[in-house]
Amino acid sequence: MIPFEEALARLLAAAVPVGPERVPLEEAAGRVLAEDLVAAEPMPAFDYSAMDGYALASAELTGGGPFTLPVRGESAAGGPLPALEPGAACRIFTGARLPPGSDAIVPQEDAPRSGDAITVREAPRAGAWVRRRGADLAEGAVALRRGARLSPGKVALAAALDRPSLFVARRPVVTVLCSGDELRPPGSPGPAGSVPESNGYFVAATARAAGAAVRVAPFVPDDAARATGAVATALRGSDLVVTVGGVSVGDRDVVRPALEAAGVTLDFWRVAIKPGKPLAVGRAELARGGAVHVLGLPGNPASASLTFALFGVPLLRALQGDAAPLPPRVIVRAAGALRRQTGRAEFLRARLEISSGELVARVAPNQASGAVTSFAEADALVIVPADRDRVDEGDRLEAIRLAEI
Repeated sequence: MIPFEEALARLLAAAVPVGPERVPLEEAAGRVLAEDLVAAEPMPAFDYSAMDGYALASAELTGGGPFTLPVRGESAAGGPLPALEPGAACRIFTGARLPPGSDAIVPQEDAPRSGDAITVREAPRAGAWVRRRGADLAEGAVALRRGARLSPGKVALAAALDRPSLFVARRPVVTVLCSGDELRPPGSPGPAGSVPESNGYFVAATARAAGAAVRVAPFVPDDAARATGAVATALRGSDLVVTVGGVSVGDRDVVRPALEAAGVTLDFWRVAIKPGKPLAVGRAELARGGAVHVLGLPGNPASASLTFALFGVPLLRALQGDAAPLPPRVIVRAAGALRRQTGRAEFLRARLEISSGELVARVAPNQASGAVTSFAEADALVIVPADRDRVDEGDRLEAIRLAEI
């Protein structure tokens, strides 16, 4: 077995980003930028009003107030730009350009109007309620760097930069291959002892959320020759092949030998984590150049879900050139105590609560590797280091929010 952090580092070190493609801006959310976005002009491009009110020259208001000013002209967003008459105020609306000669805005609620004149109680400071040209970005500044995953806010910024399309990493192609004679599709009839397959749904949904294009292959029976053929087929056209089940050392665990028979070189196949120890990681070199990454997940549902969340998602992000492929960790306080064997880092499925201003993790009672329910109910993974033999009530530990995976 190799330690978790070493296994993850080795996996990501081998990830070469896929190529870019151009997509229209409306399809860019969730994708990873493959270019720097540079401001072609200052943002904002001109001084404008942050309020509905009146533009004026602050230096003209000297001595004590109140001041009465005639209102001359109007500046509206997208409209013509009037000049400011000396000694007057100009009606202005939010987002409208500042008339030449003005340097401050008096909000309309602070400037009672009577006919064509306003009353200003006190002189505003220069720059009051004015958004200055270039306040957000200077011309030539990098607004978004290559490797940024495009949130809705980043997409909006790209639109504000006048970019109708963007270069992004193409979606990595993931093929999911579930094995086992006992599997059947949900809702379909099957013999006694058969089970509805669920691991593939978790892997496929999680991979799509991480930006991948997903193909789900037919189930693979526990037959060495057919498993080898299925792996060889899955490798074609994939960036990542994820197998589920059959990677341990049992007589009917045919997937790991099938991977090797199909030309996959395994880097490692056991990781010191709980659950999920029998994880196979490797690559198949392509004749045309490049490689297909392979993750062989254990078949128990919690183990399969955990290993794909911990290894598959960071790998997919790295393949897209994501500058931050690893999920952030938060500090949580343990609700309850437990004793455990040392030697493997443990990832406990838990629910998070807020108590006295702190995040508190309430560990799910069923941590069995075969429990499908634990991931359905959990919203975090609490990390217990490999060398800790106990967790006491109130201990602070690192955790990963499942929403960040």
